[in-house]
Amino acid sequence: MANLAKAKTRDRLAADIALTFVAIAFVVPMVWMVLAAFDAEATLAIQLPARWSLTNFGAILTEDVAIRPFMNSVIISAGTSCLVVILALFAGYPLSRYRLRYGKQYIYTIVFASALPITAIMVPIYVMFVHIGLVDTLAGVIVFRTAAELPFAVWLMKGFMDAIPADLEEAAWTEGASRMEGVAYIVVPLLAPGIATIFILSFIENWGNFFVPFILLQSRDNYPMAVSLYSFFGEYGEAMYGQLAAFALLYTAPTLLVYFLIQKPLQKGGLRLGGAVKA
Repeated sequence: MANLAKAKTRDRLAADIALTFVAIAFVVPMVWMVLAAFDAEATLAIQLPARWSLTNFGAILTEDVAIRPFMNSVIISAGTSCLVVILALFAGYPLSRYRLRYGKQYIYTIVFASALPITAIMVPIYVMFVHIGLVDTLAGVIVFRTAAELPFAVWLMKGFMDAIPADLEEAAWTEGASRMEGVAYIVVPLLAPGIATIFILSFIENWGNFFVPFILLQSRDNYPMAVSLYSFFGEYGEAMYGQLAAFALLYTAPTLLVYFLIQKPLQKGGLRLGGAVKA
């Protein structure tokens, strides 16, 4: 028993040390970003600013540098996330409620599609978008990102719906509600944590996505913030570190804000079924 306790303590200590190093790897860049954003003479070194200043923010808070890319990112991320949630809801419901003949095969196809690398389909998608006029448009990025994220979102939505008893809808039907009313007034409210989870995952994924906008967008006026970061690097790799840090700080803020706004339903740990079903 003593040896077993020592082994558990040793394993726990090793895990704590490993997690500490992982935490440091994430925290150190964040510390540099915050300090450098308020330092007019920032370098790659982590140091307190000799004089705290908002000069870097003043330099980037212009329409061309930060405001337009910020709005483009909001349009792409929010638009894609809303479409993903709505389409996943309509696709997940029949997969959860109906006994489809090829239901399992469809689920396997969804899982396989979610594992496909975007680079493998980028060339044919680009050619198709050229012919239908979606290249260099925010709508094209939204369409592509929605299609890319739907498989995983549908799989998640089906799992959330499986946890909601069908008896709740049947009780609503006996009271005269239609199927759509049952979904709108019974299923969707109970799915709020699941919908919030899918939305926030989609929003964060799209906010940080660089590859798709970089390939599909050609005009600087359409660039989101992920692509606009290029403007802070010079021809030989030199960077304006203070402005880069300020831009990165603004770039990071919306994802943190979305998380804090939606974390309450996420922390409930599941669907709100308490008291809905009698034992």
